[in-house]
Amino acid sequence: MLNIADMLYRWCREARPFALATVVRVGGSAPLPPGTALAVGTDGEVVGSVSGGCVEGAVYDLCRRVLESGEPPVRTRFGYSDDDAFAVGLTCGGELEVLVQRIDPADRPHLTTALEDVLAGRPVAVAQVVDGPRHLLGRTLSVLGGGSAYDGTLGGQPVDRAVTDQVRGLLRAGRTARVEVGGDDDTCPDKLTLLVHTHAAPPRMLIFGAVDFAAALSQAGRFLGYRVTVCDARPVFATPARFPHAHEVVVDWPHRYLEHTEVDARTALCVLTHDAKFDIPLLRLALGLPVGYLGAMGSRRTHEHRLERLRETGVPEEHLARLHSPIGLDLGARTPEETAISITAEIIAHINNGTGLPLSRVPGSIHGSVPAPRIPSSAALLSA
Repeated sequence: MLNIADMLYRWCREARPFALATVVRVGGSAPLPPGTALAVGTDGEVVGSVSGGCVEGAVYDLCRRVLESGEPPVRTRFGYSDDDAFAVGLTCGGELEVLVQRIDPADRPHLTTALEDVLAGRPVAVAQVVDGPRHLLGRTLSVLGGGSAYDGTLGGQPVDRAVTDQVRGLLRAGRTARVEVGGDDDTCPDKLTLLVHTHAAPPRMLIFGAVDFAAALSQAGRFLGYRVTVCDARPVFATPARFPHAHEVVVDWPHRYLEHTEVDARTALCVLTHDAKFDIPLLRLALGLPVGYLGAMGSRRTHEHRLERLRETGVPEEHLARLHSPIGLDLGARTPEETAISITAEIIAHINNGTGLPLSRVPGSIHGSVPAPRIPSSAALLSA
């Protein structure tokens, strides 16, 4: 639901009921991931998508019915129609389950607060019951303050606390995922399946080297939802005017800046300096940090010399294996803009465990069942 936070927040502020259709499970080549949502207002206005177009009409009609009748939440499944590819089904061959429910903002003030936090760029998560007893289906609980507090209820303090404990980890990782709680006397006798919608702080992209390639990469990184920093020790090159798409431009020695800045498992670190006096101390430090992606620009010859120098400084082989160098995928890129696409394509493939091969050469589902990405793109884009 956080993919349409702006409109939902407006409706909540206006105390306008709406119907919310949430993708709660996908299979095969379903085009959109769990957590994606479509909503319909009382005037028939629609926002969002659950399938990229395949079943929107049927979902819209169901939303109108639930909204007008006030009936309990409804789960429905859509799949491919063998008899008629244009029937109400996914022509891509995938399957998805959708939960449709009426939301009355007056009954869920915590949801308004959570949506406001999303739009303000603050970390927040909303846990939604997608399977369990009928009277609990569709209930929501918001985890606020980066996990320090919760609001709303799923049926009592024990289950609320158990959910909050699980949500904190997902919120730190920026992952939207299903979790199960209950089924015991300590929390809740009924087993509940929840879909946890997360909005974490935007992941960082650190670009070292104030070169033309960095200008194009900072634009591409910001488009993908990263908070972009460009760092270079040369003040004549490291200026905001040269990098208008970066969130910040820092004049400092790269390794010194990296020593004192915050990184995590979602951080993408791109070294574009290809100058040993900058590269070696920077990479020696970076290779020991828990960043999500680390790449360095340079020719294959530069790469080999760089590895030799790093080995001489005592960097172990298992750390060197983390380095993507020469940086980027083989797209035949020549211009800074093409190179930026090459680099960001490699980052996307790495964080989603993709092959980097043309889809025409990869068997199976094009949206295959892969581990949850380490970067929650839809949530990050809301803060771009």
